[in-house]
Amino acid sequence: MPGKRILSGVQSSGTLHIGNYFGMMRPSFALQEENDCYYFIANFHALTSQPDPELLRQRTYNVALDFLACGLDPQKTVFFRQSDVPQVQELAWLLSCICPMGLLQRCHSYKEKLEHGLSADHGLFAYPVLMAADILMYDADLVPVGKDQKQHLEVTRDLAIRFNERFGSRKHPIFRIPDALISEEVAVIPGLDGQKMSKSYNNTIEIFGDAKAIRKKIMSMKTDSTPVEAPKDPDKCNIFQLYKLMATPEEVAELREMYLKGGMGYGTAKQMLYDKYIEYFAPMREKRKELEANPQLVEDILQDGASRARKVAQVTLQRARAAVGLE
Repeated sequence: MPGKRILSGVQSSGTLHIGNYFGMMRPSFALQEENDCYYFIANFHALTSQPDPELLRQRTYNVALDFLACGLDPQKTVFFRQSDVPQVQELAWLLSCICPMGLLQRCHSYKEKLEHGLSADHGLFAYPVLMAADILMYDADLVPVGKDQKQHLEVTRDLAIRFNERFGSRKHPIFRIPDALISEEVAVIPGLDGQKMSKSYNNTIEIFGDAKAIRKKIMSMKTDSTPVEAPKDPDKCNIFQLYKLMATPEEVAELREMYLKGGMGYGTAKQMLYDKYIEYFAPMREKRKELEANPQLVEDILQDGASRARKVAQVTLQRARAAVGLE
């Protein structure tokens, strides 16, 4: 029998990068072996960045390709588009009606996105409520999140508790209270500029990017001015932090020694990072080409996942509707 119910989603707001892979995708794929996993493409959430409609459709399809190429097994995991389960929008409204404004006003992510130029619209502000609906809809036990999303999971827990206290009882709660699942080792993946790797900051290394363009990005990574001959601190270097995500323990130890010994320029480390990136993602690149040649297979997988997800969603929504008096 499966272990815990796991729920996770990724926005179709741009090309997936290695921060997505190591921070969310790889840990999520490991969970599908012994758990009941529901993973979705968050194209409703992606609307907060106001993409061109055709671009949104293409990005959504690309996320499906990327996930399947990188290791998601549709036989073990319910994989679907968020927009194919419309029940989540009704549940988001029910949660909105018991959500205090102050709870959303305290969310750091909203403030940070405004600082980076996103419009102050309701979708962006109410993002955590829709995220809560995503999680509570499937009775999730655990939600893999990065440190930056942990606050949104706390909002989900708060709303579930408020809803249960108002409309349910201790013996008969409406929603299951989820817990965050955070891998401290890869909770935040550094980008090219040292900030968290994010499409919003334009500092990403794409999983399936053009090889020449990726090499140019890596070779332009910011470093300090330590001379070639001087020892360097690997633990303060973004190049090393990214390299150790893909390398074997022996390879990590070897590069660490090169840093500490001195005599190595950062250009050498950057080239080693690029070579490791190409080696690590080569099998996934090949798998993606095969999937891209068979779009109907990808669509069939998404439709099957949506059908399975809607069955669970409808049960949860009916429970919530009855609780508030709509049924």
